[in-house]
Amino acid sequence: MGHAHSHDGPVEYNDVQFGKASPGKIGMWLALGTDALSFSGFLIAYAVLRAGAEGNWPDPVKALGGVELSGFMTFLLICSSVSMVLTIDACKNRDRQGMLNWLLATIIGGMGFLALQVYEYSHLINDMGMTFSTYAHGNDLFASTFFAITGFHGLHVLSGVIYLIVMYVLAYRGDFDNGDYNMLEIAGLFWHFVDLVWILVFTFVYLL
Repeated sequence: MGHAHSHDGPVEYNDVQFGKASPGKIGMWLALGTDALSFSGFLIAYAVLRAGAEGNWPDPVKALGGVELSGFMTFLLICSSVSMVLTIDACKNRDRQGMLNWLLATIIGGMGFLALQVYEYSHLINDMGMTFSTYAHGNDLFASTFFAITGFHGLHVLSGVIYLIVMYVLAYRGDFDNGDYNMLEIAGLFWHFVDLVWILVFTFVYLL
C-alpha cells in the first residue's frame, strides 16, 4: 500500500508493486552486483598501477585536456537518471505521453554521452598522441587504464541505450499504459548503476 499526502491528510491508493521485489528486479540486482566487482577490479588496478609509478604518472587534468568536457558528460548522465525517475513516475500515474517524453529524454541523454565520448577519444588520439597502448607525453599504463575503464563503461552506456530503446518501443505500443512499471523500474536500476559508476570513474580517473 503506497501513500500520498494532501492538505486534508493522507490519501491512500493501491500500488500492487510497492515494497515487492519481482524476480526480474532480483536478477538485475545480482547482475549489477557482479558487474560492480568488475568495475572495482578496474579501479583497484588503476590505483595500484598509479601508486607504483613512483611519480611517473601524468596529471590527469592536463593529460586529458581539462575536465570541462567530462564534467558536462557527468552532468548529462545525472540529468538522464532524473528523467528515468520521472519516466517511472509518469507510468505510475498512467501519464502515457509524459512517460514517452521522459523516456525519450533519457535515451537522448545516453546517446549524447556516447557522442561526446567518441569526440573525446578522437581528440586524445589525434591531438594528444594517446592510444590504448601508448602515450606520447607520459606513462603508457595511464593510457591503457584510461581507455580500458572508460571504454568498459561506454559499453555499458551503449547497452543501456539499446535497452531503453526497447523499453520505448514497448511503451509506445501500450505495454505500460496500465500503470505496471516493473519492467521500466528494472531498466532504471541498470541506468542508475551506469550513472553511479561514471561518477566514481570521473572522480578517480579525471579528478584525483
